[in-house]
Amino acid sequence: MAGNKSYTIVEYFGGGDGYRCGYCKNDKGNLSHGMWSHTMTVQDYQDLIDRGWRRSGKYVYKPIMNKTCCPQYTIRCHALKFQPSKSHKKILKKMSKFISKGELPKGQGDGEPMDSVSEEAGPREPSEVCHSKVKCAAITNIQKELTECPANTDVQKEVAGDASGSGTSSKDSPSVSDGRTTAEAPKQGMGADPSRPPCRKAKDLRKERRLQKEQMRQHADGVSSIVSPTPPAPTQTNQPKALEDFINESLPDNSDHCIEVRLVPVNFEDPQFTASYQQSVELYARYQMAIHGDDPSECSESEFRRFLCDSPLEAEHSPDGPEVGYGSFHQQYWLDGRIVAVGVIDILPNCVSSVYLYYHPDFASLSLGSYSALREIAFTRQLQKQSPKLCYYYLGFYIHSCPKMRYKGQYRPSDLLCPETYVWVPIEQCIPRLESSRYARLNQDPDAGDARVLKDVGRTLVLYRRTVMPFAVYSRKRKGSSDEAEVQQYGSLIGQDCAQRILLYRA
Repeated sequence: MAGNKSYTIVEYFGGGDGYRCGYCKNDKGNLSHGMWSHTMTVQDYQDLIDRGWRRSGKYVYKPIMNKTCCPQYTIRCHALKFQPSKSHKKILKKMSKFISKGELPKGQGDGEPMDSVSEEAGPREPSEVCHSKVKCAAITNIQKELTECPANTDVQKEVAGDASGSGTSSKDSPSVSDGRTTAEAPKQGMGADPSRPPCRKAKDLRKERRLQKEQMRQHADGVSSIVSPTPPAPTQTNQPKALEDFINESLPDNSDHCIEVRLVPVNFEDPQFTASYQQSVELYARYQMAIHGDDPSECSESEFRRFLCDSPLEAEHSPDGPEVGYGSFHQQYWLDGRIVAVGVIDILPNCVSSVYLYYHPDFASLSLGSYSALREIAFTRQLQKQSPKLCYYYLGFYIHSCPKMRYKGQYRPSDLLCPETYVWVPIEQCIPRLESSRYARLNQDPDAGDARVLKDVGRTLVLYRRTVMPFAVYSRKRKGSSDEAEVQQYGSLIGQDCAQRILLYRA
């Protein structure tokens, strides 16, 4: 077994009693399975969200779809195929007007928070979590312990086979370089008079001058810390304008304001993160009290840290992954030298997953929720150029029964996850079924089943007394253990593949 192998260690808590729903306000109608994750690899979390799980801090939960009052369907957007709608273009124009002229729109935003209201309704940390018993140090000698378990030879080989994936790295994730100026200026064509250049649109000339200025500035200043989308190569005029072009046009030169987007790893050893930490805490509290009506005690520094800084994901770097690596990040929106919004995201092997957004209430009319989503889609496209399989943008949960949350379906093309077969179904095919029933099997193939169904509960990996072993071996050691029904349920929810990689902690 590789000595630097990272593990996912969880405690499973079952379904439990219902709790208050943040959507329909039913006091006991929100039902979910839950588990506390002490540590988790990005690949394991990718596989879990592809089975309907989602994290809130270190707590990972999965709605009981056929019982909960407001079924929550995992939604993903095809970032590479995304084209902004008219409403999205209006939001970018609104931002452009504010940046260039300093004019804030009157009234509130468009009601698209992109702040994962499910987190408001999400379950809190269970009181019975064994924090003092399960630490990363608890598996430091796991290789030695495994060698002392003769019945575990097959498991050692099986788990060691996973070690060839993404390795961990202690390096700070570098800032994403500003790629706005990497596209070459359009080449001049031939006009009616071959000796003279053709007439060109004033808009194209302005764009070319802006790109040239930006190139000169970057050569003078070095690599920028701004997260900015890389514009595509010049395309034919009959093709639709790319998202990056709309975003770049919303950031005009010679403006009253300057907005920068900085990617910061959630790491208390990272100087950028620690330097901006207190400002982020204060902004979070201001947002929660103004937008969600929280009491000050509900948005304290400890709550902020638990909810948006404590992540189970281990930072990883892979040769075929993005330069910034995988893990949890804060994407900070700096306006004239201060943070006005923060998007909390997870960068995973196949996607950028949106976790939460909070912003300064004074700028609510700028529709920062939608604006940040567009920037995150563009960021996903940027990462995909470095890591080809990272091509999706996950928006959390889509709740059709809650009209307030239907806006997530406007980021198209998008898919919803079937809660029974765990395959992705285009949202256009899902809407008619959800119109007639809150809960629906989205896969229209009546014979399809779960391809990763748990086939052998005995092979589910268990961490018992600092030793990894199959559940079958654990049962023999415990003699008469009554855990099988619970482990069977847990294994069926995470699937056969995850059950043979993730370590289920048993006291």
